[in-house]
Amino acid sequence: MTGERPRTEQPREFGFETRQLHAGQRPDPNTGARAVPIFQTASYVFEDPESAAAYFNLQEYGNTYSRIMNPTVAAFEERVASLEGGCGAVAFASGIAAQAAALFTLLEPGDHVVSSSALYGGTVNQFKHLFRKMNVELTWADPDDPEAWEAAVRPTTKAFFGETIGNPSGNVLDIQALADTAHRHGIPLIVDNTFATPYLCRPIEWGADIVVHSATKFLGGHGTSIGGVVVEAGTFDWSNGRFPVVADPSPAYHGLKFHETFGAYGYLMKLRAETLRDLGAAMSPFNAFLFLQGVETLSLRMERHVTNAAQVAAFLTGHGLASHVTHPGLPDSRFRPLVEKYLPRGAGAVFSFDCAGGRDGGQALIGAVTLWSHLANVGDAKSLIIHPASTTHRQLSDAELLAAGVRPGTVRLSVGLESVDDLLWDLEQAFTRVAATLPREEVTA
Repeated sequence: MTGERPRTEQPREFGFETRQLHAGQRPDPNTGARAVPIFQTASYVFEDPESAAAYFNLQEYGNTYSRIMNPTVAAFEERVASLEGGCGAVAFASGIAAQAAALFTLLEPGDHVVSSSALYGGTVNQFKHLFRKMNVELTWADPDDPEAWEAAVRPTTKAFFGETIGNPSGNVLDIQALADTAHRHGIPLIVDNTFATPYLCRPIEWGADIVVHSATKFLGGHGTSIGGVVVEAGTFDWSNGRFPVVADPSPAYHGLKFHETFGAYGYLMKLRAETLRDLGAAMSPFNAFLFLQGVETLSLRMERHVTNAAQVAAFLTGHGLASHVTHPGLPDSRFRPLVEKYLPRGAGAVFSFDCAGGRDGGQALIGAVTLWSHLANVGDAKSLIIHPASTTHRQLSDAELLAAGVRPGTVRLSVGLESVDDLLWDLEQAFTRVAATLPREEVTA
């Protein structure tokens, strides 16, 4: 009708399941391939000398070398960023490499980090030893006490770090409370969201500034590849005076100011163009392809993971040879209110319990199972089991083990997708064998 303005169509906000299948990729324009192609190439032909120079000066965005960027890897990065609600992502060769790079990009000698004390053993080791080499100071804080984090802040503090669900203690991080504390001091909150995945929790929606993943785990989902990824919210002010390493002129790019030049993408550009370029922990295109296959079924797998895990946790809670079941979704868990707030779809599929008989009992149980695979990984479609004190957390002191929720008899489970009755049968027959090795007074079931 005359005089009416044409209506502007709002872009559709696609659902999680749609984005886990389509985000970051269209059918290949040259071949029509529906699956993301594996661009197994080290380098790329430039259009002309001028464009090549512009790429290397960060004046134009394009592929130069697969250590820095690759189309298959880029599709994976964009997909994870979409699922997490971030502005972008950078992938790495492993989760531990992603984590180190995320921190390396914003830290300088003399800086300080406050971290949850309930972390994966490899993270504890990385922070203790890598930070010492970098002359970065570290304060461990009780993940359940936001006031302890507040008290730990110094003028040199540059980051808070925690896991959505602690490994293997099952602590649930109060993301919003820690984000509020961090932001009052102009500090970013970094959250390892590996155990929850963006299907169960999106920390950015609760105030987190950076999210890291070991893609090796639930994102990939099948135990075939090693990789990691860093996602940024794109909302943190890196020019607030605390982060000259991000905001000030970079000597590596002729005085380029990353945050001023790239705005919301400033941190990610520095992460890619300097940290990834110089440390070289690049994700391979083939691994990115496999991770994309895993992400396509993430929601379906996580639904089964959390359903099975809840039933296994309930079984162990009622078993006389098991104690200290750390699944945070249990009705009597002290983390239940945080689960209802941050993890309404389920409290993950990795948790621990203490087996009767201490270290000997835990190791005997692991030796007796048949379906549960004894290996150092989590997040596989298959159910996994391990004794942390003698494996993943072996390098920790007794005090550090207790702080991480690991006791001599602690057994960690990663509950997979099998028929849950079969998983319970396997645990029960293994408990029967453990019972045969224990004094009669210790056997109550």
